[in-house]
Amino acid sequence: MVRVIATSVIIPGLLVTACGGGSSSSSASAGAPASAGAPGAGTLPANEPDVNKDKKVVIGVMSPGDTKDKGYYQSFVDEANGYADANGWKLVVVDKINPANAVQQARNLCRQKVDMIAIGASELKDALSAAKEPQCKGIAWYISGGQGVTQTPEFTQSLDYINESLYVAGYAAGLILKENGGKKAGYITGPDLQFARDVAKAFEAGIKKVVPDAEMVQTFTGDFNDSGKAKEAAQAQISQGVKVIYPYLGGATDVVTQLANEKGVPALTPGTDRCSTPGAQYAVSVIFSPGAYFAGALEDFKKGTLRMGVAREWHLGKDPVPTVKLCKPTGDQEQQLKALIQDIGSGKVKVDEAVAAGK
Repeated sequence: MVRVIATSVIIPGLLVTACGGGSSSSSASAGAPASAGAPGAGTLPANEPDVNKDKKVVIGVMSPGDTKDKGYYQSFVDEANGYADANGWKLVVVDKINPANAVQQARNLCRQKVDMIAIGASELKDALSAAKEPQCKGIAWYISGGQGVTQTPEFTQSLDYINESLYVAGYAAGLILKENGGKKAGYITGPDLQFARDVAKAFEAGIKKVVPDAEMVQTFTGDFNDSGKAKEAAQAQISQGVKVIYPYLGGATDVVTQLANEKGVPALTPGTDRCSTPGAQYAVSVIFSPGAYFAGALEDFKKGTLRMGVAREWHLGKDPVPTVKLCKPTGDQEQQLKALIQDIGSGKVKVDEAVAAGK
């Protein structure tokens, strides 16, 4: 997902992340404060988490994708469900939302007396305009902003950066290529959008840091969820000799990975930790799921400290997420990966410069 993944999606990292996609810049959009934690920053909705004082807490979740996709979009709802179950809250989920209908869906949630509206991906950012309408007065608004939605006083957002996560994802893929003697990597995604090309650029640069003469085969299927098209693309790439494959997809992710498993080609995840889950087997988990960022916002909301009008940035090497992990590292692979993550977090490695240079 900046990092997002699905029909007309933005992935995040997300990565727009809807961790989706967006601009090629690795900085947040203009007007987004650096941190939501600054004393006195933003405004605090009264009575959090029960902002409407009806003696119950209701969270409305909006998603452009399928919240049962076993990946990016589902992570957002899973996190909310966990908090709702643990605290006796109610969750109202509306998924597969066409961006053209985002504002109306937000109004519908406001009329259901929700205390918070949480938007899972920045392609639904138009829904935020409803925050100023009378029926939505007082509600707390949160959006998984990927690389950033222009900040206004009505909402809070989480930000992450394509170059950080995807460069390190490429580095991990490069370690795998070096291990298996391969020179060719595959990248499969949906529509041919700028954010998807930004992801590809950062991923390829990370690979070439390890294997300078590596080649990357790119396929744009036109749809993040069409399993038939994704499988066809994977078959074509594997026949061309790719030795590691990145299905940067939504609902079609596991189909590609299952085929890769059959052919002995390692695969990477697009946003979530799948190292130990049953089903499709992944070699690398690239973790920038919106659920991980949403967890921080929900914890603040529970404590009554979630402020509107500010953003929280999440940086690889500085925060628990985003991050990248090898599921079954060999030799000193894990140490090399951790060292790069630390060097990016400390600023020793200037990741934007590395991506621009392509290595």
